[in-house]
Amino acid sequence: MSVERIEADYLIETAYDLSQAADVMAGEQSSGTFTPVPGETPELKARSAAVVAHLQDLGPVAAPALPGAGKADQEHRQARVTLSWPLANLGPSLPNLMATVAGNLFELKQFSGLRLLDIRLPQAFADAYQGPAFGIAGTRQLAGVDGRPLIGTIIKPSVGFTAAETANLTRLLCHANIDFIKDDELQADGPGCPFDERAQAVMAVINDHAHQTGKKVMYAFNITGEIDQMRRRHDLVEKLGGTCVMVSLNAVGLPGLVEVRRNSGLPIHAHRNGWGVQSRHPLLGFSYVAWQKFWRLAGADHMHVNGLQNKFCEEDQSVIESARTCLTPMFENKPCIAMPVFSSGQSALQVSDTYRALGSVDLIYAAGGGIMAHPGGPSEGVKSLQQAWQAAIAGEDLRAYAKTRPALKTALDAYRS
Repeated sequence: MSVERIEADYLIETAYDLSQAADVMAGEQSSGTFTPVPGETPELKARSAAVVAHLQDLGPVAAPALPGAGKADQEHRQARVTLSWPLANLGPSLPNLMATVAGNLFELKQFSGLRLLDIRLPQAFADAYQGPAFGIAGTRQLAGVDGRPLIGTIIKPSVGFTAAETANLTRLLCHANIDFIKDDELQADGPGCPFDERAQAVMAVINDHAHQTGKKVMYAFNITGEIDQMRRRHDLVEKLGGTCVMVSLNAVGLPGLVEVRRNSGLPIHAHRNGWGVQSRHPLLGFSYVAWQKFWRLAGADHMHVNGLQNKFCEEDQSVIESARTCLTPMFENKPCIAMPVFSSGQSALQVSDTYRALGSVDLIYAAGGGIMAHPGGPSEGVKSLQQAWQAAIAGEDLRAYAKTRPALKTALDAYRS
């Protein structure tokens, strides 16, 4: 949804008067500071000051969520706050948007909790940034997969393989009928597995498989690095016939992703490693709903969202909300839709719940151990996921469906908790 001004929603917790605390937020992130200063005239404030557009009292809490806030011995209350800024303060700039809506706010002593929940941006941002080049339709076309999720996996062990060993595993996965493979985020360009050597060895396998079968497996090569390195690595992958590159968002930053998108001829697989630092405490940092909008607009085609019953701390409801927001248009004339990537401890067990909760097959379902640790080997692991998704899409009971499908039955038995 497009708005005339920049808007941001927050969850706050404070022992101060709620209106006073919200005014401090607005002042800190626009024309004000801790005390009136010469030059901050009524005319300037009318032109440039952020305003509190909405304030909803959510009631008291038993104890402050975070240390270091003022009035620690007094009652703390939570509230939802919406701040609004004129676009003229910063222009359509994602890095400066980040500084505006998520800058010094988190350190203010008035708050024992502050979390950015959502943002809404004017059309100028859609005009200034390219957004995803491929998204769902382009990814499906390159991978040759329609009507179901892309079944994917991650090279495991994460590090330690040579380029040749990575290529050998890729060959095994290609023969297993996989759709998508990605480098682990820890594997980039180390001397034990140099990027160029790995890309050449892996693409030789993928191209040979495509020549023999007509199916080109999508491999997301981790090009994360300095900007010139990323550009050169992308160009090598493209020259070799590759169909995807991967970037660690928190490592390269918004300008890094924008530059990759500006020069990219391939889908960008966006990895969110480090996300827990910004999200794990419910009264600090970002919601994924707000955070992922920056990266979609910057050009991410695929966005990691975790997975159901995952190996991390995130609850299922949060995972599904994250995936839904990736599929929700940002602007009427520029949807910026990104393909959600489910991963982290996924196997055939979670497929039915995932489909039922999301109601869409527009996703990448990446299972590491769920494929590689299948008792029948990777080929049976891939088959078990394909069969699980067939059952889910058809509305069949997973256990009943598995009775005549050994790969699926074995997976359900092997990964049952």
